[in-house]
Amino acid sequence: MENKNNVTEFILLGLTQDKTIAKVFFLLFLVLYATIIFGNLLIIITIKISEQLDSPMYFFLSYLSFLDISYSTVTAPKLIYDLLVDKKTIPFVGCIAQLFMGHFFGCTEIFLLTVMAYDRCIAIHKPLHYKNVMNKYACGWLVTASLVGGFVHSLLQALLAIQLPFCGPNEIDHYFCDVHPLLKLACGDTYVIGIIVVANSGMISLSCFVVLAVSYVVILVSLRTHSSKGRLRALSTCSSHVTVVILFFGPCIFIYMRPSTTFSADKMISVFYTIITPMLNPLIYTLRNEEVKNAMKRLWSRKVRRSEK
Repeated sequence: MENKNNVTEFILLGLTQDKTIAKVFFLLFLVLYATIIFGNLLIIITIKISEQLDSPMYFFLSYLSFLDISYSTVTAPKLIYDLLVDKKTIPFVGCIAQLFMGHFFGCTEIFLLTVMAYDRCIAIHKPLHYKNVMNKYACGWLVTASLVGGFVHSLLQALLAIQLPFCGPNEIDHYFCDVHPLLKLACGDTYVIGIIVVANSGMISLSCFVVLAVSYVVILVSLRTHSSKGRLRALSTCSSHVTVVILFFGPCIFIYMRPSTTFSADKMISVFYTIITPMLNPLIYTLRNEEVKNAMKRLWSRKVRRSEK
C-alpha cells in the first residue's frame, strides 16, 4: 500500500453534538474520572502501607489499579475537554500516540488479569508450594512480561496505523483514536491491514481467554477437596476477579475480535471499558474482600487518631 498522507490532524465527532447533553456528559465524566483516580489511588496506597496485604494477589491488584488509572487517563481527559469545545481536533501524531498508549495499557491489563487468574490457580491448587512458586522474583517477572507483551502489541498496532494512507476526509466518528475508525478513513485498500489487526488482537484475546478458562477449571476442581469455609473464601476472592474479567474482556472482545467494521454502539461500549470498568474495579475488590476493607478501616482509624492528637 502506498503511504500517501495529506492529513495533519483529525476531527473527533465525540459522543454527542447536542450542547445541552454535552454539558451533562461533562459533569458525569468529570465525576467518573475523579472517582477512578481516587478509588484506584486508595487501593494502591492501602496495599503499599498495609503489612497485612503483602501477598502476590495484592501485589498484582496494586498494578491493576495503576493500569486502570493510566488506561482511563489516555482517553478521559480529552473526552471531558472536548465536551466543552465546538471543534474537537487532535494532531496526527497525537492520534497515533493515543492509539499506542490505549492499546499498551489495555493489552497490559488483559495480560495482568490473566496472570492474576494463574496466581489464584496456584494458590488454590498448590497451596503448599504457593510461596515458592509465586515469590517476589516470579511476580516481578510476570508483571514485566505483561508490560512487554502490551508494548509489542501496541507497537504493532501503531505501526500499522502509521502506514495507512489518509487523503481526506479527516472526521473520526469516535471520541478517541482507535484502529477501526482509522481504517474506515483510509483512502486505500485496508483489507490486509484489517486482517492483521484482527489477528493480532484476536490471538491475544483468545490465548488469554484459554489460560483464564483453564485456570478456573483447575480452581473449581481443586475446591472439591477444601472445607466449606475455605471454599467460600476462595470463591469470594475468585468471583471478584471473574467479575472484573467479564466487565473488561466482554466489551474488548466485541470491539476487537471482529472484521474491521464500525457500529453505532461502539462509542458507548468503548465508554464502558475505558471509563466504567476502571471505576468499578476498586469497588468490586473492596466490597467483596474483607482483608482490603479491614486494611482501609485500620488506615482510617490511624488517620483519625493522628488528627485528634
